[in-house]
Amino acid sequence: MVRRCPATPLSRATRSFATAHSYPNAIKPSNTEIQNGQLHPKNLEIAIQSLYHDGLVVVNDVVPHEMLDRLNEKMIEDAYTLYARKENSPFNYNPNNLQQDAPPMREYFEPQIFMTLGPRPKWTFCSGNTAMPPTPECPPVSQPVHSDADFEHPDHPFALVTNVPLITMTPENGSTEVWLGTHQDTNIHVQEGFHGERASGRIKEEELERRRSIRPPCQPVVPKGSIVLRDLRLWHAGVGNQTDAVRVMLAMIHFSPWYCNSMRLQFCEDMKSVVESEQRLEIPVDWASKEEVSQQYLSRAFGNAYDFSQGGQ
Repeated sequence: MVRRCPATPLSRATRSFATAHSYPNAIKPSNTEIQNGQLHPKNLEIAIQSLYHDGLVVVNDVVPHEMLDRLNEKMIEDAYTLYARKENSPFNYNPNNLQQDAPPMREYFEPQIFMTLGPRPKWTFCSGNTAMPPTPECPPVSQPVHSDADFEHPDHPFALVTNVPLITMTPENGSTEVWLGTHQDTNIHVQEGFHGERASGRIKEEELERRRSIRPPCQPVVPKGSIVLRDLRLWHAGVGNQTDAVRVMLAMIHFSPWYCNSMRLQFCEDMKSVVESEQRLEIPVDWASKEEVSQQYLSRAFGNAYDFSQGGQ
């Protein structure tokens, strides 16, 4: 992982976790690990330690670029369709930051992009975040720093967000600002707004200043082909895109098997054999025809219409 700091990814990944640092750890699996679809125990240990201490880890060079390119072409086309809806577009906090679902049909569904975790977490959310290029009417604006866990939740890990950027993410094109270690601050009283509001989960300004003095945020460069794993509770913010290129980042949520969230995915029935053959994930799915899915997937709920709490739909 390229990052704006002098240390190399290896030295950061193997250093003592007693010292807090501003940038996330990155690991690079070997060809054997990629072929087997499983991390070596040492890399797995680094990933688990990073998630425990930082709330985030990057796994580099695991998704073939040609798969990403094909999906990116379709999702850029869809992004402009959504953006043209203006105030009716599914934006989060500001018009240039869209919540956008990937097309849930077999011709765009690659298991190496979408089905990467195991063993047996419950995958119930599949969407994405798209940073649109700026215009005179909509300059690049960042989201407020917030947590996706805007509800009473456990004080221990219960959900991971898997982000897959379809191109290299940089500070210039809107790489997510992350506040490492804040997943351990589970008190929702540091938040403003209530679940269901368009801008709920915002972190209070005084809490941001307090945290900044302890461990400032960062905007890491995430190379194309990488996967980012983030604790759902971690403070973060989508940052405005200052380039001319649309930047799409997939976002999937995997819950612990014991966590009682009742959300379900909706996929096209032509994906059924691929999805049901996957043994490493629990995937609650409502199947639909290709015609139905094609008409609906760009008009789904977004933002706080989803309830990530236990029992939430």
